[in-house]
This record gives sequence, C-alpha cells and structure tokens, in this order.
Amino acid sequence: MFKKLFIIGGVAVATASVFFSMLPAAIANDSPASSITEKTVFTQLNVNLLKEKIKEKTGLVVETVEKTPVMGIASLITDQGLFYASFDGNYLIQGKVFSLEPKITDLAEVSLAKVRLEGVEKFKDDMIVFKAKDEKYIVSAFTDISCGYCRKMHKQMTEYNDLGITFRYLAFPRGGVKDQAGNYSQGFKDLRSVWCSDDPKKAMTDAKDSREIAYRVCDKPIEEQLVFGRKVGVNGTPALILSNGMLAPGYQEPAKLLQLLQKL
Repeated sequence: MFKKLFIIGGVAVATASVFFSMLPAAIANDSPASSITEKTVFTQLNVNLLKEKIKEKTGLVVETVEKTPVMGIASLITDQGLFYASFDGNYLIQGKVFSLEPKITDLAEVSLAKVRLEGVEKFKDDMIVFKAKDEKYIVSAFTDISCGYCRKMHKQMTEYNDLGITFRYLAFPRGGVKDQAGNYSQGFKDLRSVWCSDDPKKAMTDAKDSREIAYRVCDKPIEEQLVFGRKVGVNGTPALILSNGMLAPGYQEPAKLLQLLQKL
C-alpha cells in the first residue's frame, strides 16, 4: 500500500515507502556528493513556509499542520483531505502511515478522528436529530436524499432508536453543490429544502420516502457540511462518525451498529 505513485496538480509525488527508505541512507552517508544528506532532513518545522510551498506546488489549501512521530514528517489537513509532507515541503505523501510501537496504530485515523469530532461540535446546532428515548449512543451520519442505503437506514430509524442509538444527520450532496452547467444540483436543492423546512425531521422522512416536499431556500450550511465530509475522508453515503471520531462508511444494520458502538 506504500508503493503507489500518484499525480496531483501535475506534480509527481513520491510515496511513503520511497521517502522513508531514503532517510537511513541519507543520514548514514554524509558525503557531499550524496543527493540527499542529513542536513536535507529538516528537523525544524516552519508551518507557514510549509503551507505556502504546498499551496504553490499543488494548489492544496493546508488548514492545519502537526508533527508526527516520524522524524521530519508532518501531517497536513487540507481542503482535499489528509496528506503528509517532509518538513521542507519537497515530498508530499498520500496514504496511510502506521506506528508499530507500542502497538499498530493508523496515524491518519488518529489525526482525522480529532478533526471529525471538532467538525461535529461545530455543526451540532445544524444537524437534523432523530433522538433515542433511552439514549446510549450518538452517531453523526452523512446522508443524501437519493442514496438507496441512506433510505434503507432511515426506514429503520425506529429500530436504531429502540437500541438507544441517536442519529444526527449531516448533509452530503454526492453530486456536489453545482452541476456542470453551474446551477445548483438537484441533490443540493433537495437537502437545502429539507434543512430549511419548518419541520426538518418530517421533511427528511418524506423526501426519503419519495414524497414531494416544499422547495425552500435559507441560510443553512449544506455546502460547509459537504466540504467537511470530504476533508475527513467521506466519499459516499451513508457514512457515520462515531463518538470516538472513527468513521464507519456504508450501511450498518441496527444490530451490527450496536455491536460496533459497544466495542468503543
């Protein structure tokens, strides 16, 4: 998984295996003739310079930068998701980085879990909530009106609620905010009408049952929730953010979701 190459913004980007495999040799070889030497492995992180270089070279807008346990490597939360970069900005890495000590840990998930929970907190007043009477667990679900498995999950809402699982919906128009003609997409307009309804819960249920709902326009963060979802690894619906920030993509039947939540 660490050996693929990818192209972004016309720039070839080396993957983690290539860069990491070069570090020991670079540090061991202090010959001036070496193409990579110890002094090219930056030990100081200049956040602003790194942000500027990544934007200049790739067009990515870097929102946050944090050091990782790997020497000379920083994690970047961008408008297009999570990446890693060398402190000097000469290497950009897309993919998973695992810590093997003291146990195998996906560093990407650790970083993204934190961002997911921050985003959920930000949007907590702009979600459509189906609350369990005897609430034991809360999941935040990215949804789209026309998504088949989203509809299936919604039809089972009573079952989820009876198990103590509260659902909080976030909007994720899969077709984007605008279509190829530059007009608002039907998915975006449908979700906006639901969120702007006088009774959003009823509108959500009606829309997912293919019943007509009133067209509404108001100032709700539909686009912002979509951007947030893309940033934290959502590429389809349904997708559930759990209480620890873990992302559970795809349809989760009630009993299996309960089992997953009980293990957290």
